[in-house]
Amino acid sequence: MLDYSKNNFKIWEEYYKNFSYITEADIRPECHPVIMEWEDQRDQAIVLIHGLTDSPYFMRAIGEFFHKTLGFNVYIPLLQGHGLLNPNGMKGVSLEEWKRNVEFAVEYAKTKGKKVSIGGLSTGGSLSVFMAMKDSDDINGGIFLFSAALDIAGKKGNLKEFLLRTPISSIVDLVEDRWGEPLIGDNPYRYSRMDTGGAKMLSNLIQEVEKITGKLGKKSPLSQPLFVAHSECDQAADIEGVEELIFKTTKNNKNTEFYRIGKHFNVPHASVVLKEPVLALNGSPLEPKNPFFEEMMNSIQEFVSKGF
Repeated sequence: MLDYSKNNFKIWEEYYKNFSYITEADIRPECHPVIMEWEDQRDQAIVLIHGLTDSPYFMRAIGEFFHKTLGFNVYIPLLQGHGLLNPNGMKGVSLEEWKRNVEFAVEYAKTKGKKVSIGGLSTGGSLSVFMAMKDSDDINGGIFLFSAALDIAGKKGNLKEFLLRTPISSIVDLVEDRWGEPLIGDNPYRYSRMDTGGAKMLSNLIQEVEKITGKLGKKSPLSQPLFVAHSECDQAADIEGVEELIFKTTKNNKNTEFYRIGKHFNVPHASVVLKEPVLALNGSPLEPKNPFFEEMMNSIQEFVSKGF
């Protein structure tokens, strides 16, 4: 159970004040946007963004490491349509609103640190890359990507991405509304399935990132130091997406590191960020932890120690 009364670890009340379409009462326990701040002024702040269908809970362990071990102020926003007690599918979700969620977090972090870093899981990683390319002046620290969804894995994933860019997605929405499983299931921290509306926004986001990097040609897409963690057995986000980003970035920016988890270790997509396994409401295991979590964080500590 997340203890919100713990010193330096609290629900991000200002976030709710800024986005009035949600309140604390709308959100599932432990899925709230959170901040971890020091009382004294700090040089470093970081925004950590969760993935599609999940919640700030998934970025908690990494946030705690950045806060307690590395001394950062930490800000974990809640993307529109996520973490709700009573989600109506994800109808009305907007990529532009997700961007506004992240922009608010970055602007807030700027007031708490001279250097602002950004990072995230899956869709959160994609948003991190987009924001870092768009606003390198404000995001002047490091970029930290965990299972970043820069490409969709497998033939089925590619086909789904194609379909979600066509009018057929509205038909799929109607079928899901009537016959699909509810979004709330056994997992207390994420929805039980990917909603079509949210998946369409991810597809659009990937397309926007590809468009920007394509226009840059041979230029490095990122000027900031880049840390990437990815599992070779990831069946959701193709590792080729981050490999291509690293290849393009290292042409002009040598300050990159790739923490690659071998395929035979069978670490799935979201588990890369988990220090402890996720358990169902009845206590049964749902998502395994990353057995290399501590080693991965030690690599991050060494990466950060080189300076930004």
